[in-house]
Amino acid sequence: MNWNLLAEHVLAGHELSDEEGLAILESEDDQILELLHSAYQIRKHYYGNKVKLNMIVNTKSGFCPENCGYCAQSIDSEAPIQKYRMMDKDTIVQGAEQAHRLQSGTYCIVASGRGPTNRELNEVTAAVQEIKAKYDMKVCACLGLLRPEQADKLKEAGVDRYNHNINTSKNHHDAITTTHTYDDRVETVNYAKQAGISPCSGVIVGMKESRLDVVHMAKALKELDADSIPVNFLHAIDGTALEGTNELTPMYCLKVLALFRFINPAKEIRVSGGREVNLRSLQPLGLYAANSIFVGDYLTTAGQEGTKDHQMLKDLGFEIEYPTPQPLAE
Repeated sequence: MNWNLLAEHVLAGHELSDEEGLAILESEDDQILELLHSAYQIRKHYYGNKVKLNMIVNTKSGFCPENCGYCAQSIDSEAPIQKYRMMDKDTIVQGAEQAHRLQSGTYCIVASGRGPTNRELNEVTAAVQEIKAKYDMKVCACLGLLRPEQADKLKEAGVDRYNHNINTSKNHHDAITTTHTYDDRVETVNYAKQAGISPCSGVIVGMKESRLDVVHMAKALKELDADSIPVNFLHAIDGTALEGTNELTPMYCLKVLALFRFINPAKEIRVSGGREVNLRSLQPLGLYAANSIFVGDYLTTAGQEGTKDHQMLKDLGFEIEYPTPQPLAE
């Protein structure tokens, strides 16, 4: 496969076939630099050398009735995690102050559970209003399944983006969770879009899915027209249903990121949870396909120290995309 030619075709409007997608995932490891160079041509066309930073605050941990096999907060999980009810408004706002210090352009307010209660939604919307008044920063909410009127309330409060991941392919969904359907997830993304909120939806790779499933995930997100696509790599947690699963290699993770760039050329592709343990020393290479990362910790697992991420970007010659331009932190 001529990756440079395929990239040129994508920039001209070509949509990858399943066979072309599989060719990326099944390519020889010694083609990785050529593949990433071609993915970078697409990335550079739309984003230049800019990288978006995002930071998560876990506003409610545990107490979730869903049985997602990857999640330490699931009702079936025996993982020893910290559990707490919904943070109050002031605590959520304090998290935004940290995100601002880390030069994150997007602050992600995340809560466990099937969906938000009225009280939880009120705390989030009050916090969002204060954050938007204080900082030139986008706010993303991730609160589970939404009803249309809840999406409208988030939009009114100033929420810029709503995240609800499809997580896996429709074909593989029932092997990961049975307490909600794949279509439930798609419906929530569409409710956010209908409310005028930018849709964010992504995946978790490495959950015993097939390579064709991964191709179909990328294509499903193209069909959903998700503006931001977090690509997570499974960090299997002891006590969860996927405990001990270890299917990924750094090279394969790079091929996945390239695949998502080829299939969703103009979208924000974010290297997300599990990048540190799965990409390991090859993390910097991921940004030749992706244009966004999380800084700080994830929901129940630790991330890389923020200043190390800043140094990585500086070493690569990338520039942080921020509403108000700022120098890289030393």
